Amino acid sequence: MIKSDYLIIGSGIAGLSLALKAAQNSTVSLITKKKLFDSSTGKAQGGIACVMDKHDSFKEHVQDTLVSGAGLCNKNMVKKMVSEAPARLNELINLGVKFTKKENNQDEFDLGLEGGHSKRRILHAADLTGNEIENVLIKNVLKNKNITVFENHPAIDLIINKDNICAGAYVFISKKNYIETFQAKIVALACGGASKTYLYTSNPDVATGDGIAMAYRAGAAIANMEFVQFHPTCLYNKEAKSFLISEAVRGEGAILRSKGGNQFMDKYSTKKELAPRDIVARAIDRELKTRREDYVYLDITSKSRSFLMKRFPNIYAKCLEYGIDMAKDMIPVIPAAHFFCGGVKIDVNGRTNIKNLYALGETSYSGIHGANRLASNSLLEGIVYADRVYNDSLYYLNEKYCNLKDFSYKYKSSKKNALIYMQEWEEIRRTSWNYLSIVRSNEKLIKAKKRIDILKSEINTFFECSSITIENIELRNIVCIADLIVNSAMQRKESRGLHYNIDYPKMLPTAKDTILNIRDTF
Repeated sequence: MIKSDYLIIGSGIAGLSLALKAAQNSTVSLITKKKLFDSSTGKAQGGIACVMDKHDSFKEHVQDTLVSGAGLCNKNMVKKMVSEAPARLNELINLGVKFTKKENNQDEFDLGLEGGHSKRRILHAADLTGNEIENVLIKNVLKNKNITVFENHPAIDLIINKDNICAGAYVFISKKNYIETFQAKIVALACGGASKTYLYTSNPDVATGDGIAMAYRAGAAIANMEFVQFHPTCLYNKEAKSFLISEAVRGEGAILRSKGGNQFMDKYSTKKELAPRDIVARAIDRELKTRREDYVYLDITSKSRSFLMKRFPNIYAKCLEYGIDMAKDMIPVIPAAHFFCGGVKIDVNGRTNIKNLYALGETSYSGIHGANRLASNSLLEGIVYADRVYNDSLYYLNEKYCNLKDFSYKYKSSKKNALIYMQEWEEIRRTSWNYLSIVRSNEKLIKAKKRIDILKSEINTFFECSSITIENIELRNIVCIADLIVNSAMQRKESRGLHYNIDYPKMLPTAKDTILNIRDTF
């Protein structure tokens, strides 16, 4: 058994930020499924939204967030996040994060503009913002003696006692083929999102919804899993796995065009390419289906090569690898699963309905994103809630460790070939893509429900009688996520934000959360 004051599961911006704060006066075990850098944070291109310009205001940032959230945001949560943003950004800067400054004024940040924002307020590090933040946080974590990092340690399940207290987690040590018990006074889920549940995604392979699935099995309330954000512009190329063309490219003037070269966004929104992501993704989806085409084009050839190479060095170089020169060629793009607005339901301090268990970042549902996330609010949410969770969790540090003598994790060994069950992995992702993606219908949801129920039964039976592997853990988790999505979607009898059902095309006058696993909710 490995004991520490904090057990933090996940190594993105939320988990790493919380670890650094907690390590000021406590011991921290930080576990991650693969390597420290394997997270969605490292792939984030755009940046972090924060009011930094005298012509901008907290009120406007709040309003933009609420509009994108389609009536489902918790206004109080949004106000708190926006007002705390400058302090959290200064903490990142003090740790060593270098955001891009204006070329003609090194005292001011070069603020970007993205869809849904009324003002330029996106701090960025060229087009590799997440990479810069992740590297700086990891550097600080590795030199902190109070933090013990456990790479290649996927969590299997949370440990919950009879008093509904989270006391730790069972963790698979893949290199030793061994299950270890991690015990802690405070457990924080910062495992990222679940977009690998879909066939096409901008996310890294680790995004299999582990935190949400573990929390659900433990009895935590799960909210609004029907709201899956599809990023409108993922590079369409069979060899370019999961490569995103940042929202910021449209912010700098890129235009969406059909394969015939025609602009089409003016048919769907007065904001055109700068409309919220749900509108842009649905517009592209409709154009593709209407024209029976595989992709649309993103055209930023109006900008000079020097501008593009400076503003988007990573995207420019990656496109060149596939024979696309952004300065003269249009970029083929398609929507791809990108971000989960739903997740483990938390309060203003990151608490779940299970004592001593916190959730933050994309694993959580804080009420900030509502029915559709405003661009570049996700990294901001991660650092804001790391601070909230840390300050709230200090209350539990003086408590004693729970008695775990009656807890043991038993599993059966089997000689069954796990590879034959990988077809279930493919089928879950295809089912989600075909029936639970951008445009839904009652017929699609019923078909998805029937197939997912069968897959869930098969996979859970297989998991119970087979040896533990990372692949089996992930397979069990993504079928759980698919099940949560379809169950949530079937409950929502309207179209709102990211959830669009052609059988319920109108938005209801009252916005309500979809909550699963209700037990002692706040």
